[in-house]
Amino acid sequence: IEALAQIDRVNDYTLYVTTPAAFERFNRRWPNFRVHTTLPHTPLIRIPLTLSAELRKNPVDVLHVQFTAPPFCPCPVVVSIHDLSFEHLPQTFNRRSRTQLRLTVRHSARRAAKILTLSEHTRRDVIETYGVAPDVVSAIPLAAPAHFGPVTHDKELQRVRHTYGIDGDYVLSVGSIQPRKNLVRLIKAYAALRGARAGNKCPKLVIVGKCAWLYDETLRALEQTGVEDSVVLTGYVPEPDLPALYSGALCFIYPSYFEGFGLPPLEAMKCGAPVIVGNATSLPEVVGDAALKVDPFDVSAIAAAMDQLINNSELRAELRVKGLARAKMFDWNDTAQRTLAVYEQVHRESYRTAAG
Repeated sequence: IEALAQIDRVNDYTLYVTTPAAFERFNRRWPNFRVHTTLPHTPLIRIPLTLSAELRKNPVDVLHVQFTAPPFCPCPVVVSIHDLSFEHLPQTFNRRSRTQLRLTVRHSARRAAKILTLSEHTRRDVIETYGVAPDVVSAIPLAAPAHFGPVTHDKELQRVRHTYGIDGDYVLSVGSIQPRKNLVRLIKAYAALRGARAGNKCPKLVIVGKCAWLYDETLRALEQTGVEDSVVLTGYVPEPDLPALYSGALCFIYPSYFEGFGLPPLEAMKCGAPVIVGNATSLPEVVGDAALKVDPFDVSAIAAAMDQLINNSELRAELRVKGLARAKMFDWNDTAQRTLAVYEQVHRESYRTAAG
């Protein structure tokens, strides 16, 4: 939204939000953007009823939604589908979310004028899984926040360490605590690493992220492996603290086995952290040759990659340089320009169809 506001002063935008925080963030910032609160927060009522009513009362030329569109929308729709994990890994969702997504996203995809994905992997997946025409689906990547970068000021690094109870070297992981983030295997790999380094001090493992859903297994893994004293669970961390956490880490690990994009590895690279990722789905697209890639289902491989980076300062330095260069290839202005081009294409095609 902020990047679109920077590049487009011509078109008028309406932002449909549900929270006071979102309203305050965007209201009256740009002359061609207005913010409309659409309630209730639950999408099961808001999308088919209140949003549909609003669109009929105050029509727009193109509507852009994430995942789910109103079932009877009076205008062409652009649908962003970040990934199809709920189709392929239903066991990693609670029943309500799984059912809701499966019922609504497939219908939205097949009726969309255009579908946006975050990676070529997800683009191919949407085409194959939902049977939509390839020219309907475009892959437009995300970018790390513009203000992210290496933090070198000791005072800021120490402030963040103190805030989250981190002392000494640490390996960092960032992402919500849910099954496909693969934190159970990460914890088991860390326990194996700590056991193998009995004679050498092992860095702490810092896991940043809120408990999302089905997180009990992750918490049980901490108890079963006996590494609670060496693992820091920070919970949710506000964005301003993340650059210092990334910058201060010995390395960053993201062993997820299913991602539509994977923003945390890109954020880590932009802050100069050496990165390890799972070698599945979209993650190799994001990191290129600027990270170590491991089989996310192989606990010993995850442990070996962490051990390699902990022991090899030259490799860390090499990945740091490569990661900073790789992160520069992703830019929000480019994302906004390509998204705006989709809006304009959909509007032109809709206008031609309506004209005859």
